[in-house]
Amino acid sequence: MVNCGLLTVKNEPVPLKSIEVDLQVQGHVATVSSTLQYTNEEQSPLEALFVFPLPAESALCHFSAKIGDQETVAKVQEKEKAKDEYDDAIASGQQAFLLEESDESEDVFKLSVGSLPPGQSAAVTFIYVTELSVQADHSLRFCLPAVLNPRYSPPGTQAGVVSEITTSASIPYSLSFTATVSSPNPIAKIESKCALEPLVFNTDRTNAKVSLSAGHKFDRDVELYLYYENAHQPTAIVEAGVPTAKPGTLMGDPVVMLSLYPEFPEAIMSSMSTCGEFVFVMDRSGSMGCAMHNGPGAKMRIESARDTLVLLLKSLPMGCYFNIYSFGSHYESLFPKSVEYTEETMDQAVKRVKEMKSDMGGTEILEPLRNIYSQQCIPNHPRQVFIFTDGEVGNTKDVLQLVRNNADHHRCFSFGIGEGASTALIKGMAQEGRGHNQFITGSDRMQPKVMQSLRYALQPAVIDITEVWSVPAGMSTTHLSPPLNVLFHGQRALIYAQLKGENQTPDSQGTITVKYQLAGQEVTNTLNYSLKPAENSGLSIHRLAARSLIRSLERQEQTEGAEKEALKARVVELSVEAGVSCSHTAFIAVHKGSGEAVEGPMLKRRVPTAMRFRSMPMAMACAAPPMARVFCAAPRMAPYVRPQRGFDVRPQRGFDVPPQRGFDLVSSCNDCEDISDMLPPDVVEDHLLELISLQKASGCWEMGNALVKVFGKPEDEVVKQTPAQVDKGVWATILALIWLHGFKMDDQVEWQFVAMKAVTWIQNQKVANLSECVQAGNSLLGCQVKEEALGL
Repeated sequence: MVNCGLLTVKNEPVPLKSIEVDLQVQGHVATVSSTLQYTNEEQSPLEALFVFPLPAESALCHFSAKIGDQETVAKVQEKEKAKDEYDDAIASGQQAFLLEESDESEDVFKLSVGSLPPGQSAAVTFIYVTELSVQADHSLRFCLPAVLNPRYSPPGTQAGVVSEITTSASIPYSLSFTATVSSPNPIAKIESKCALEPLVFNTDRTNAKVSLSAGHKFDRDVELYLYYENAHQPTAIVEAGVPTAKPGTLMGDPVVMLSLYPEFPEAIMSSMSTCGEFVFVMDRSGSMGCAMHNGPGAKMRIESARDTLVLLLKSLPMGCYFNIYSFGSHYESLFPKSVEYTEETMDQAVKRVKEMKSDMGGTEILEPLRNIYSQQCIPNHPRQVFIFTDGEVGNTKDVLQLVRNNADHHRCFSFGIGEGASTALIKGMAQEGRGHNQFITGSDRMQPKVMQSLRYALQPAVIDITEVWSVPAGMSTTHLSPPLNVLFHGQRALIYAQLKGENQTPDSQGTITVKYQLAGQEVTNTLNYSLKPAENSGLSIHRLAARSLIRSLERQEQTEGAEKEALKARVVELSVEAGVSCSHTAFIAVHKGSGEAVEGPMLKRRVPTAMRFRSMPMAMACAAPPMARVFCAAPRMAPYVRPQRGFDVRPQRGFDVPPQRGFDLVSSCNDCEDISDMLPPDVVEDHLLELISLQKASGCWEMGNALVKVFGKPEDEVVKQTPAQVDKGVWATILALIWLHGFKMDDQVEWQFVAMKAVTWIQNQKVANLSECVQAGNSLLGCQVKEEALGL
């Protein structure tokens, strides 16, 4: 086993003994309590650091530490103040624990355990609340991750343990997991890929308990899928405030959570728009020449973006309009204005896209957007803008204002590439433009996320959403969630509101009327709900409401100038009041022991966790002497030297860096240039993208050497097997469809529109012996795809 980070001469990590997890689900939200137990088996005191992932839509709300028989519960403080207190405690020989959001990523937390004497045991408990994500089959998914995707460290940052990868052949600690699920609607079933003990339901199936079977090895994610009856029915849950908190404050008043999960009728879902103006805006700044992640075989960002843009171009419907903009320090467009999508214009665009490099300097996005919005809209072709960028801009507020001013004339779909992408910019553009945002980080594959957004763009969406909250006299409601502008198929919204005033009678009710437009039709939902708080719901809804408000203020903080300090103060105030962490606060706990100074050098340790390809583990590390500590952070990239094939490329440093197998030292780019054309070609061919790139705009394929190479067959054999009276183009297209369904079903989200165009083209050819063609194609390619599965 090889670990990253500084190790002792014995090469022994700090043993993590066990993890105990308790999950409490209330409707669409959950409270997760985790206890980690480990022991310092070294001969020296230890300062340990535990890095672990939390869901992006979560709020950390409790942290306690127990060393021996002494337990200390942490409090939330402003981050710098908490760090100072932590450092002072460590210097004086006291045990101290510091828990904070990573500065680089809001869903990664770092736990500094502090000074742990030799032979001493410690237990750390942290609790967080989270919104459960909705899946395609309408289930709710909870995931306890065994691994964490690798994180890109932008120039000027220390990669630290967050960017390191530690692997282990065996997991030296145990996992205990139990879950209790409660819902206003009956629970239909609970599923998991892990072995579960038998479920225990109450009489009306609104409550269920489940646990992992004994002997579970924590070598993969623990996933639960919860299925509720009447999944599309809106629900509202009221949660009581803290009795000792001041009335009128967020924590002192009740909070209501509304779940909205609109149903899209099958007739609407089967209709796919063939109209539209699609404008693609591509970041070609220097940083797009950086690698997508630190692992082996990583593509450059510009390379992955090129492949994705070709996929988008091939997936567009005939009859639409499109254009492509590139930007950096300046901008350029492929056509003076959007042109009709034809074979000629598509070929021209694909050729230009394949030549794109990250050679346009900085990240100035405002001017190309101004040019796009200045173009007159094409009648009956709604404008859809797709923006790809990996950086931050200095005028985010101006960009968002521009998108907001033109929201009535377009929808904006934004994609943040890598960890350097601005959350405020990416989320803000999509929110103001009534579109959808996606972040592509680590080794995420870009194409599935982008194609999901294309589906959103081609299908009707829920728009013009309004909510009317009615409560009895003497009460009022205050919105805590950002405005809800749009919901696409499969999306669910949780809306939080604070209930102010006195509830005079225990059986009083409130009413929420939700109206929206879907495919030109107005839909109205009226929900009556009890104002009596739900029993035993804790404070999960309050804390998630606080997190929602905090995240909105943090994004606003990134766009404001003069108001930045005031917004930060408000964020810190909310974080401390609600007991949830944020980017400006941290949990701090100090156990005041003997007060004697720590003797001897502090050692650095990392606990191994299971890891699979494309993933990064939870990890543990500790402080080291200053000179040794540099090994714990990925070094910045040295000036690029063209590698000789077969040689290892390592940064030049003033001292020898011990080689670490499985860990790529090139972790970030500093003033990156596009090196994608200098690197050796990737030996792994992407046959799916190759097949898609060969499709014609009309939807057909032409028989040729490049196509049969994808099939892995000699061209003469493929041509010889052509059924009688069948055109070569029809035969090639049927084979392409069979190959997609037979070998690439796991990637269907990427080729679904390509296949739809092919099916439409074949149907228009009026093929007489279609069944014979499908049978011959199956025989040639070794597949068993049925004709109806192809959509023919």
